[in-house]
Amino acid sequence: MLEGLPPNNAAFVLRLKCSEDEARTVADLVVETFDPAETAAAAFEENGSTASWAATPWVVEVYFGHAPDEDNVRALVAVAVGEELAQKVEFGRVEQKDWIASALEGLSAVRAGRFLVHGSHDRAGVKANDIGLEIEAALAFGTGHHGTTRGCLLFIDEILKRRRPRHVIDVGSGTGVLAMAVARALRAPVAAGDIDAQAVAAAGANARLNHAGAWVRPVTAKGVVHPALDRPGRYDLILANILARPLRHLAPSLARIAAPHAELVLSGLLARDVPGVLSAYRAQGFSLWRRRDIEGWATLLLRRGGAAPQRLR
Repeated sequence: MLEGLPPNNAAFVLRLKCSEDEARTVADLVVETFDPAETAAAAFEENGSTASWAATPWVVEVYFGHAPDEDNVRALVAVAVGEELAQKVEFGRVEQKDWIASALEGLSAVRAGRFLVHGSHDRAGVKANDIGLEIEAALAFGTGHHGTTRGCLLFIDEILKRRRPRHVIDVGSGTGVLAMAVARALRAPVAAGDIDAQAVAAAGANARLNHAGAWVRPVTAKGVVHPALDRPGRYDLILANILARPLRHLAPSLARIAAPHAELVLSGLLARDVPGVLSAYRAQGFSLWRRRDIEGWATLLLRRGGAAPQRLR
């Protein structure tokens, strides 16, 4: 699990070895508590030993853009997993590095409908009818291996099979994988923006790598506050794979730029986040059309107008 945008100057790290549930709990609490532009969390399985059949330990790492208040962070961890584990938290300094590149080492290609997200080492796996999305490991969220990104790609694949959106926007574009998927499938421009300038640079580089540079030109923006993005009533497909709190805050602005019969694909949500996000968007005239859950993360397809409740598991 990779969540949040790594800070540009990520030089401080928290590390804790624990169980899978505990690692995920700490990572989830961190991304809900701290500004995602300043802090990022990763929970992952530690390499096991063939000498033991015991369950493989997990590790949670939290990257900070500024030196954290260690006592306060330990207290937060204690709330999540108890005082005993909180005392085992290690803090340290790290060199500026591409931490997602490290996390991606050895990961295989991921399929979502016609889309195949892969690294350079898996280019040969792209078939004739696939839309291959090669992601250079970069300091930005959205590698395709996270359940939220895959959920979004699956909904995009379904939407594009039944209609051709006229105007599409990817809000909080990260590596640009969602914007590239639509642009490559439609061979048409897709608006994209992210609050983090380094993410924008990564998305631009990925678009060029994937022969989508003419269609995807991401800009640095907080939400849709940018002349290239803020077009009232324009977009009939809006993509936003972020986090619950910013998604709730973005509801009025996304409603403003949405066309009368727009569809929204929203993700970055734990199951407990869904009611609050749905409430925010129902207040703006949107209804839940479908829901997909992957690896504990929910992806929502919303529409303006009546709903046809259906759940995908």
